[in-house]
Amino acid sequence: MKTNKRSRLVSAIANLKEELTLQIVNEKLSLDIDPVNLLAEFQEGLRIVGERYEKQQYYLSGLVMGGEIFRETMELIKPYIKNRKFNDAKTKVLIGTVAGDIHDLGKNLVKMILEYNNFSVFDLGVDVKPAEFLNQVKEIEPDIIGLSGLIVIAYDSMRETIKLLRDENCKQPIIIGGSPLNEAVSKYTGADYWVTDAITGVDICKKIVKSKE
Repeated sequence: MKTNKRSRLVSAIANLKEELTLQIVNEKLSLDIDPVNLLAEFQEGLRIVGERYEKQQYYLSGLVMGGEIFRETMELIKPYIKNRKFNDAKTKVLIGTVAGDIHDLGKNLVKMILEYNNFSVFDLGVDVKPAEFLNQVKEIEPDIIGLSGLIVIAYDSMRETIKLLRDENCKQPIIIGGSPLNEAVSKYTGADYWVTDAITGVDICKKIVKSKE
């Protein structure tokens, strides 16, 4: 494996090395590196953490630790990120991890990147029941809906949630996200879009905004 800066950061995150991760991030920020570029590296590190959890190499405490490292790192990055104001209209995005799933690292990363692109994000948290999604869609009237899930049981929850929303005439574009997703799962759930990483999910939101201009 190459020992470049990128691999150092990804490896530190994947191995849950809190102090080393913060040290590397501080080094990169001091070199005036665009902090937005760090998000791709962080995404890869978090993907490995989730993968190791699924393989039972990490316990739940490992996921919690990964989330804590993520939060601490984002506190370092926030002051350095300039709002690019991609979306002056403050497009509203409603996101949440579906019923039966408590994974939130990917969702939290999506939320942060969306907010830095001037989207207004409403995060419902984890283990969100279909009826709660529906209630919040009616109350908030978002422009885009995002459903997150990492485990197989989440697919049925996504399907149930999307069916309920469509039955209630909610016409907003729906994006499902999670590293194991594929085209077959997307068709099963009835989603409009599917993504396996946060950055692609944000790009799709941007395309949706542009298509409405």
